Amino acid sequence: MSYTRRSFVKTVSLGGVAIASYPYSNVLADIPMTVEVLNPYNRVPVSLIIDDSTCLVNMAHFGIPQFAEIFPTQYKQDWRKLPREIPDSFVREFGEWCLENGVKGKYSIVPYPACTGWVNRFIPGWTKRELEDSLNLIREIIVPGWDIHPEMVSHTRVIDIKTGKPFPYPTPDYMENWEWSQTKSADELAAYQAYALTILKEAGLPCEGLTTPGGYGGRNQNNLALGTLDAVRDVYGAEIPHFFRDLFTEKGKSVAPQVLHPSDLNGTNPKCVVSIPGCTDDWFGGWDGLVPGNADKFITEDLLSGRMVDVIDSGEPAIIVCHWLGIYFNGDRVGFNILKQVKKRLDQKYDHLNWMKLSEIARYWAAKELTTIAVNGNRMTLKAPFSTPGFTIKLNSAVRDPGKKIGEAEIKPFVRVKDLKALRSDTWYYDKTGSVLCFNLEKGLSELVI
Repeated sequence: MSYTRRSFVKTVSLGGVAIASYPYSNVLADIPMTVEVLNPYNRVPVSLIIDDSTCLVNMAHFGIPQFAEIFPTQYKQDWRKLPREIPDSFVREFGEWCLENGVKGKYSIVPYPACTGWVNRFIPGWTKRELEDSLNLIREIIVPGWDIHPEMVSHTRVIDIKTGKPFPYPTPDYMENWEWSQTKSADELAAYQAYALTILKEAGLPCEGLTTPGGYGGRNQNNLALGTLDAVRDVYGAEIPHFFRDLFTEKGKSVAPQVLHPSDLNGTNPKCVVSIPGCTDDWFGGWDGLVPGNADKFITEDLLSGRMVDVIDSGEPAIIVCHWLGIYFNGDRVGFNILKQVKKRLDQKYDHLNWMKLSEIARYWAAKELTTIAVNGNRMTLKAPFSTPGFTIKLNSAVRDPGKKIGEAEIKPFVRVKDLKALRSDTWYYDKTGSVLCFNLEKGLSELVI
C-alpha cells in the first residue's frame, strides 16, 4: 500500500472538522490564529517492533522446513543446526534491559508457533510448567512496556478454524505468509484473526492489535483493516484496534500512522482502526538469525545520518522493525548488541524522543486526526471521540493564563514552563513563535480558556 503525505493545513469554518491545523480569527488580536496539533508532549515518538517472537519456540528452526517445502530454492538454511528454543533467560535479560533503558514497542506471541503446539495449552517438547513459566515471564517483564500481538495463528500453515488442524496442502494458497489472505473478505479475515486473538486471551495476555506474518493481507489491505477492527474489538473490546503490516525505508516517504474507517464519531460507540508502519528494515540479525546487521543503517557512529535520523528529523514516529531470532542470533546476541548501539547513539544525539507502545501511538493519532476543535471568543472547545494523554497543540499567538475546563468543574490553570522539553500535562510554553499547550485530552467535550 502506498501512502501519500497528508496536508495538515486547511481552512475551516467555526466549528471546524478534525484536522491537524485550524485557522481562525483571533479575538485577542487582529491577526489570523492557527491551532496545530503537535506530537505528544512535543516529542518524537519512537518504538520497536519485534516480530516472530513467541514462547520458547525458535520459529526459524521449525518454520524453515515448512517454507522450504513450498519454495525449495529459496529456503536453503540448514535449520537443523539452529537451536529449537530461544530460552526464557534471554527474554529476561532483554526485557530487563528494556525496562532499565525505557525501550518500548510491540512483541509478538505467535499463538500456534510453526504448528508445534498451543501457547494456551501445551507445546510438545516442553513441559506444562515451562510454558506457564514462560507466559508468566512475558506478563512480568514484557507486558509493562510492550503491546502483545498475535502474528496470526501459526506464521506457517493456514489453520482450518473449524477443526484446529492445518490444511494439508503445501502450497502458497494455504500458507499464512503468502496467498491465502489476499482474496478473503473482511469477515473471513476477522474470523481467522479472532481465532488467533482468542488463543492469546485464553493464555492470559492483553492485546489491542495484531501483526501480519510475511505478506499476509498485503494486496487486501482494506479488508485487513476492517477485519482487524472487528476482531480486536470483538475478542478484547479494545477501543482503538491497530495493526502492523507495512514498512517504508525510502528517504522522504511518510511513515505517519493512518487512521482508517472512522465511524459513529458523534455517537456513543466511536470506531476506527490504525495502521502503524515501520520506518526501517531488519538491520539487526535477520528473520532467521543468520545475517549480521549494521547499526550504521539506523544511525551512523558520527550521529549525522541513517534512517532513524531522517525520520526523527522529519518529526514523524520513528518505528524500528526487527525479528526476535535476529536479536537472539542463535545465542550470540548480535542483534541485541546492535540495538544497544542504536539506543546509545540516539540518546547521544537527541533529547526529545518519547518511547511508546504501538497502542499509545495509535491512540494519539486517532485523537489527533478525529478531534474537532472550535473557537468562540476566548474559549476553545474540543470534541474528542477518544481520549489521550499528552495532547499538545500550538497557537501562533500569545495567550495569557490558559486553563482547562471539563463540564461544570472549575477552570484548572496550566503551569507555565520555560523550556519546551519540560512540557507535561497541564503546562504551557510561550516564545516569539507562539504558545504551546499540553494537556490530557478527555473523551467527549472539554474546553480551553485561551
